[in-house]
Amino acid sequence: MGNNNITLNDLQAEVDQWIKTVGVRYFSELTNLAILMEEVGELSRLMSRKYGDQSFKAGESADKIPSEIGDILFVLTCLANQMGISLEDAIAGTIQKNTNRDLTRHKNNPKL
Repeated sequence: MGNNNITLNDLQAEVDQWIKTVGVRYFSELTNLAILMEEVGELSRLMSRKYGDQSFKAGESADKIPSEIGDILFVLTCLANQMGISLEDAIAGTIQKNTNRDLTRHKNNPKL
């Protein structure tokens, strides 16, 4: 995955290849969901220390935030692969849904 211009379809294919060679097989969907929640928790812990009121514990560092985001993306990609979901289609649908819903909402929000 050294290519900086990787598409989401490429990402899904590369993760699938990694799982089938290095990882042997996919964990079950529920196991991967639990792993995803764990990874989100790890990101949350670091974010709360960098941007919130908590201080870092010994050995913790905001430098690990990109790695945690990568872990989340990896496991989310595994789940999409297992369920036959195209990440490109999923994000395109979400962007369209949000655009339709929020076309004027944020522009008219005096808090923003």
